[in-house]
Amino acid sequence: MHPIIFFSNMDFSQSNLFGYIEDLQELTIIERPVRRSLKTPEEIERLTVDEELSDIERAVYLLSSGQDIQGTSVVANLPVLVRQNPAETLRRVLPKIKEVLHVAGVEMQLTAAVSFLTVLQEESVSTHTYSHSFLHIILQNLEHRDAGVSNAWLETLLAVIEALPKETVRQEILNPLVSKAQLSQTLQSRLVSCKIMGKLANKFEAHIIKREILPLVKSLCYDVEYEVRACICRQLEHIAQGIGTELTKTVVLPELVELARDEDSSVRLAAFETLVNLLDMFDAGDRSQTVLPLVKSFCEKSFKADESILVSLSFHLGKLCNGLYGIFTPEQHLRFLEFYKKLSTLGLQQENGHNGNQLQLQTLEQEKKYISVRKNCAYNFPAMIVFVDPKNFQLELYSIFFCLCHDPEVPVRYTMAISFYEVAKLLNSGVYTIHKELVTLLKDESLEVLDALVGHLPEILELMANGGENSGSESKLLSIPDLIPALTAAEQRAATSLKWRTHEKLLQKYACLPHIISSDQIYYRFLHRMLTIILTNNVLPVQKAAARTLCVYLRYNRKQEQRHEVIQKLIEQLGQGKSYWNRLRFLDTCEFIMELFSKSFFCKYFFLPVLELTHDPVANVRMKLCYLLPKVKSTLKIPTDKHLLQQLELCIRKLLCQEKDKDVLSIVKRTVLELDRMEVSVDAEQLEKEKQQNEGRPTNINDKMFEKKRRDSKTSSLLAKSITLSVPGSSSGPSAGKEDKKSKLVRSQSFSTQALHPKYSNIDKCPNKSSNTGYTSSVSGMGKSCMLSFSDDSFRTHSNGHSGNGTLTSSSSRSLFNSSDQKNSGNKESQSRRMSIKNRKSNS
Repeated sequence: MHPIIFFSNMDFSQSNLFGYIEDLQELTIIERPVRRSLKTPEEIERLTVDEELSDIERAVYLLSSGQDIQGTSVVANLPVLVRQNPAETLRRVLPKIKEVLHVAGVEMQLTAAVSFLTVLQEESVSTHTYSHSFLHIILQNLEHRDAGVSNAWLETLLAVIEALPKETVRQEILNPLVSKAQLSQTLQSRLVSCKIMGKLANKFEAHIIKREILPLVKSLCYDVEYEVRACICRQLEHIAQGIGTELTKTVVLPELVELARDEDSSVRLAAFETLVNLLDMFDAGDRSQTVLPLVKSFCEKSFKADESILVSLSFHLGKLCNGLYGIFTPEQHLRFLEFYKKLSTLGLQQENGHNGNQLQLQTLEQEKKYISVRKNCAYNFPAMIVFVDPKNFQLELYSIFFCLCHDPEVPVRYTMAISFYEVAKLLNSGVYTIHKELVTLLKDESLEVLDALVGHLPEILELMANGGENSGSESKLLSIPDLIPALTAAEQRAATSLKWRTHEKLLQKYACLPHIISSDQIYYRFLHRMLTIILTNNVLPVQKAAARTLCVYLRYNRKQEQRHEVIQKLIEQLGQGKSYWNRLRFLDTCEFIMELFSKSFFCKYFFLPVLELTHDPVANVRMKLCYLLPKVKSTLKIPTDKHLLQQLELCIRKLLCQEKDKDVLSIVKRTVLELDRMEVSVDAEQLEKEKQQNEGRPTNINDKMFEKKRRDSKTSSLLAKSITLSVPGSSSGPSAGKEDKKSKLVRSQSFSTQALHPKYSNIDKCPNKSSNTGYTSSVSGMGKSCMLSFSDDSFRTHSNGHSGNGTLTSSSSRSLFNSSDQKNSGNKESQSRRMSIKNRKSNS
């Protein structure tokens, strides 16, 4: 039965009908690739390879009779084959690859170039073997008709030249290069020869370069193709470094001068950039007589007939001005400074007295070029400060600095934000002159600019606060009245954006503020904002960054009322918050507090609130708490924190007895082992005081013996049955006791002889197996829980008669409760004592 189709809502007018047809055609176009991707049974049969073939045999088979995609896969897997079986791969697979590459497509060629380079980098075969097996294949594919493939093989060859011995390079690469660089060869061949020469210049001695390479270089400098002249011009820098200063002065410099006057702009640009990069190799005479006139010529032509060099000139201007600084006359110094100022506002100023409506319309390409020029001027601004001397900054460069920081284009302001710290360092005591621009960039509408500035914000603010030599930090801070509003506005803007990484970075950097502004300013303008972010933000890294910064603020706040208020809010709004997410963040905050504050501070304010989370209804909170417990224990000191140690032990036992979530229980068991291995720090001073107090009390030997017997008999009576329990993965042995004797720190004490905190005096009873009072008293098979009860200062364990098989895993467990053997021996002692008493009575 066919479904009934209703057409009442469909419009079959001519215009709409064509629309429906177009939609259907789009659907068919979408489906076509899916149909094409399906393989026919015949194609699947051709792609199927016998699984019993070895890797080498499979590779040879696929290269011989497989499809292109399979051959490309083999070539990509070549480094693995060479590692596994180098001899067979070189003997059987590599010849097949060489054969296939003659007719291979672009994808396989590119894959082969990368694989050959990987084999070289991994050093899977010796250098001699590599040059014998791979080098000829690389050289054969250098002049591939596809430029991308040719460049890929060239990159591989240049890397090979560094690794191969000189004699091999000379025979296999340098000698054939003479013929490849001839004018009769193809353009691609001559271009490749230029790049190889630049690489060879660093491989051989100067006399070999002079005799065998320089003649080829000179001939290529006069090549008929401008691409070759530009290419060899850029290699002259490497060649100059290889032949030294003297030959550079007599051979390379004349060629550069000639190329700088070339008819093609790309050749002139290459000559200019090479000249700038080689400035250090020229003496003062060469700079003043040869280089400076060329640079002046470039600057004069850049605005008139040769705008192509303008971007490069603006990029290298800082290096150029400082490189030629020693030979400038005052007039030339001023001319280059004015040239820089002109470039810094290129495309912004109104020329020839025309107003905005009469400005000549600029093409889009020209506008992009001008933006690049101003961006390069921003990049070179620190170098120009050095050029004019920081003392003259306000007079010579401040106006340009102002324009660049207020430039309408984001890339320019972004570059200024990146270089702001360098500028501040150079100005040193005069850094106060740029505080307004700091505020401007902090308020910038682009988050990219803010992100660039924030990277060095702590250092910048510290320079702003302490930069003056004759005035204190307070007066410096007063000179930046808009700083705090700008900082708060920047944070708000980052918070409302989708770029949470910028917000996180900003909050991390704001941790520097206690060194910059007063405690009250931080408390009223930033601290509560951090707490709000922790409570309301949805991005975990941002919340953690805010939590850590808040802890830093709290650390440097010396007003006890403010401190107590913040601590109370942390405990109530985070630790006792309704949302489990807030309680998790409370644990993160406590971790930062343990990192930044003293141990006593944490124990005083946060130890017990942290332990309260053992009762949390959400498993994730209890799980995170378990991970934190070792750090929590590390804050304790004995005997000062005895009661806190007791509370920690109690919480561990309750988790072991009552935890129902298997994941949390597993973590609890691992945490117990870690806690048991930890030592509790000893407060030596407090211990000495207690010792002196105890020594003041009158005691005798009989009293001590009686007290020891009383404790032993009491312990035996308390234990209905001692059960040795084990945790999977734990270990025990006689060495544990020896380690306890050697330890200078004391392990956690049994709380059976200590007073309990009133809040935890009532403990729920757990049926079945008892747990040892040490941390390792976890139960094997927690299906049967522990049963604990307290009466006065005693701790009784109840058992249903089942005994656990296992061993104690730590000395602390043994030191707190006797094993079953010790209990039996204790019973025998008491029996013998009773027998002796009866005998005395009968004798009497």
